[in-house]
Amino acid sequence: MNGNGKRYIGLDVHKHYLIALGVDENLEVVMSARRVELLNLESWMEKNLTKQDEVALEMTTNTWQLYDELVEHAGSVMVVHPPHVALITRSQVMTDKIAVSILARLLAKGLLVGIWVPPQEVRELRGLVAQRQKMTHLATQAKNRLHAVVQRHHLKPPAGNPFAKTNNGWWQALTLGKLEKMNLQSDLATLQFAEQQEARIEKEMTGIAAENEEIGRLLHIAGFGVITAVTVYAAIGDIQRFGDAKHLVGYAGMGTRVHDSGMTTHTGKMTKAGRRDLRVAMVEAAHVVANSHPHWKVELARLQPRIGYNRAIVAIARKLLVTVWYVLQGKVDQYAEPKAVAQKMLKFAYAVGKANRPKRQTAAQFARIRMDALGLGSEPTGISWGSEEADPIATLWANKEGATSQIVNSACGDLEKVLRAHRSKIIIQPLSTLLRSFVKVVGRYCCFFAPLRPVLPSFCGALDFPLHLCTLCWAVFF
Repeated sequence: MNGNGKRYIGLDVHKHYLIALGVDENLEVVMSARRVELLNLESWMEKNLTKQDEVALEMTTNTWQLYDELVEHAGSVMVVHPPHVALITRSQVMTDKIAVSILARLLAKGLLVGIWVPPQEVRELRGLVAQRQKMTHLATQAKNRLHAVVQRHHLKPPAGNPFAKTNNGWWQALTLGKLEKMNLQSDLATLQFAEQQEARIEKEMTGIAAENEEIGRLLHIAGFGVITAVTVYAAIGDIQRFGDAKHLVGYAGMGTRVHDSGMTTHTGKMTKAGRRDLRVAMVEAAHVVANSHPHWKVELARLQPRIGYNRAIVAIARKLLVTVWYVLQGKVDQYAEPKAVAQKMLKFAYAVGKANRPKRQTAAQFARIRMDALGLGSEPTGISWGSEEADPIATLWANKEGATSQIVNSACGDLEKVLRAHRSKIIIQPLSTLLRSFVKVVGRYCCFFAPLRPVLPSFCGALDFPLHLCTLCWAVFF
């Protein structure tokens, strides 16, 4: 091994081995092509690589693991996207030695562009997203085969979701041939397994979203749920590597094709030269907002007559991706509706669960903190839940501690009287002192319990509790 001078080494990685070749700055071969078994890679790197060497390899299976091992021994390691190395992909005569020689020479002349190497956290998150997609596809395939059974035998499936657990007996009772029956049971088991794994992964994603501040910020964008937010964050990684929103759009492959040469200029369809998972997530979000959000409904109505529904959805998806860039830069979605965001955050808080919320926060505290962080905390005065309207107790938030203290103080005496009057029905200590001590902590969060007010009379009706006292107790002790 030549211990002096910088070497440029190309690696052609395969499943069980790699081919290595090195050249110097004059493109002279200083390390002849050799085959290295991956089982012996560690010893080969210790003997043959130095901190002066620059290494390049194409993206392939387990590239990141190989990258982590190489950076310990080489000066720099570059990972390149195969389609970017046209001399290799378009060559009519190609062998491993030729491919690795081209890679090493392009590296020596600075003609290779490396791709971003994600940190371990992002790699694992991408793997989690990919695993969920696999489970979703597996469940869809099983459902399609079960639908085929129904159509083949002209059967009428049960009302509602035919794949619900309550309908499992209906499937098992079908009169089928021996082998077809076995296939049906196999598909039912596959569907059950896939749905269980999908629920397990989604639960893990919810926990990650609760801990990650950037994913939490993405949640307030219209059309974004936990799965979409995690998928988008995993695909993007570090937002600072994109100088502006246009670069992010190009990374997703959502920019338009452009031909501008001489007197000819025209644009075409989407390039689709980017991360497919990011592109799919944005299009799915666009479908949601185009049918639910006031601003995006108007945008769809404006674009659809001119370019058609599908292209209008893609245009909205591109605009949403621009919003993602600004949100990850610390801004707020300009079309965010505070009440809708508050409702989403409260729902997210319940999905996280009390045991997994930071410092054992209540759902209201969890939602309020995130609303305040977004700068939307002062706008909502109530939350509609289902068909119920926003509760007037939300005005507690508008006046904060002053109004809260006044209302609680005036109610504590009545509450204590009620409790004493019904002491034969319930055993509880007077709460006036305890309520007053909780005023400063819970006063600002009372508005988030408004949706639960309609269910209180059924609980307290037998005790003849005044409704405002029931609501107040629930807000404090939930």
